[in-house]
Amino acid sequence: QVQLVESGGGLVQAGGSLRLSCVASGSFFSADVMGWYRQAPGKQRESVAGITRGGSPNYADSVKDRFAISRDNAKNTVYLQMNSLKPEDTAVYYCTVKVWQRGSLNNYWGQGTQVTVSS
Repeated sequence: QVQLVESGGGLVQAGGSLRLSCVASGSFFSADVMGWYRQAPGKQRESVAGITRGGSPNYADSVKDRFAISRDNAKNTVYLQMNSLKPEDTAVYYCTVKVWQRGSLNNYWGQGTQVTVSS
């Protein structure tokens, strides 16, 4: 099994910053694509950012130029630096990781961390 533990969420004023972290542990060969999704109340879960093992990032248009995703392959950890936060960024943020296990690529989710941005 694979466990994803997220941290770094909280309450921040508009214009502020937060840094989310997600550590993957358990039985797997290596972590492939890592990323972050979010889900606001009453809305569908949406992709925020993703990053390949080689470090190539992609972002939702709504967070480009404000958020930065990075990873540390040695620590199986992915980060999301969130700057210039807006009230509309308020959501539960979920980490997701694809890992190689016995020749198969399997996807796992974290439990989520709440980010609340006050106006």
